[in-house]
Amino acid sequence: MSTPAALATVTATLQNMLSNIVSGASVTTQPPSVARNIGNVEQINIFLYGVYYNPAFRNEPMPGETRSGEHAYPPIPLILKYLITAYGANDDDISGQQLMGQAMSLFHDHPLLGPLDIEGIVPDSDLHNQIERLRITPDTLTLDDMSKLWTSFQSAEYRLSTGYEVSVVLIESDRDGRAPLPVLKRGEDDQGAEVVAGPSPVLSGLRFPDQKPGAELGDTVTILGENLSTDYTVVQFQHPMLDIPIDVQPEKGQSEGELLVQLPSLPDDAELGSKLPAGFYTLSLQVQKPDLPVWSSNTVSMPLSPTLESIAPPSVPAGDVALTLECLPQIREGQQVTLIFSDRSIEPDSISTPVDPTARSTLAFTVQNAIARTEPYVLRLRVDGVDSIPVDFTGDTPGFADNQKVTIT
Repeated sequence: MSTPAALATVTATLQNMLSNIVSGASVTTQPPSVARNIGNVEQINIFLYGVYYNPAFRNEPMPGETRSGEHAYPPIPLILKYLITAYGANDDDISGQQLMGQAMSLFHDHPLLGPLDIEGIVPDSDLHNQIERLRITPDTLTLDDMSKLWTSFQSAEYRLSTGYEVSVVLIESDRDGRAPLPVLKRGEDDQGAEVVAGPSPVLSGLRFPDQKPGAELGDTVTILGENLSTDYTVVQFQHPMLDIPIDVQPEKGQSEGELLVQLPSLPDDAELGSKLPAGFYTLSLQVQKPDLPVWSSNTVSMPLSPTLESIAPPSVPAGDVALTLECLPQIREGQQVTLIFSDRSIEPDSISTPVDPTARSTLAFTVQNAIARTEPYVLRLRVDGVDSIPVDFTGDTPGFADNQKVTIT
């Protein structure tokens, strides 16, 4: 297909066409600032002033180069912008206008460049083999565009001009494509893909108990969606710190569009609960029916909040305050931890995590210049972007839990 010489080939082809039609006139391809250096003769000048990408071919492979299933790098699809200027003998306007009329008539009657027009004009361009035909189209330039264009030529005096564009020029990429071998066998026994009737589960969201913003260890989470069933289905939890995803068997919900999944608690379910760090999880349903591949639903995000088990001391004088917190699940190496104290974010001084995976992590914080007030401060622990939930839901009316508060006296 076309080589980088294609640009020069188009310009030379236009020059050759005009030279054969406009008798007695010189046809040049120079910038207008130097085009009249040949003298005051009849002259048509073809100047390529702009090269632009054609968006329609930007991501398409070269036409005719690939078959279905093959991959080839797209060519460079170009639109060439030309300025055609006519000069009469001794700069006579009438003579120049006659030349312009002949040039425009030629392009009007010959809007497509065929292989016979292009072949042999410039060696080794291969433009004549291009499947896409080259089309010559009038390009209307406003008075402002024309003024800016001629101003850029500096010393050139304006002469009767018009614009044309030629597209599309496809310059082939030098990078190799990929053509896979033919398929000899479609699955076991050459039976093709297995098609199973029945819709896949689709998840739309999660609902946490007591309208909490996230889940905590021991909570029962309601999975919302369509086509939900407990048959051959497990709930899969994925987290960046889990080596392998964790699967939990769901239970039926109160309606057709619900499933329930019970999160493990510590220390009741130490084996599974100790594997779940605080942070954001992706939750999906995995359906494994007998003798069939695994189906996977879409994923939804589930925040698992850390739980503040204790804060010490619960009351302390104003000034620089040292606080010790205990939390579950354990803080793991690499997790980002912050204490939210009123409107301040405080980094931990130290984090101590026992070897026993069911034991609490101990965190030390220093709150500088803590101000005394009558109302206690409510604390939140943020782990990997998920905050602890400082609300006590056991009473008739939810309120902030006493063990999540610190009083500064």
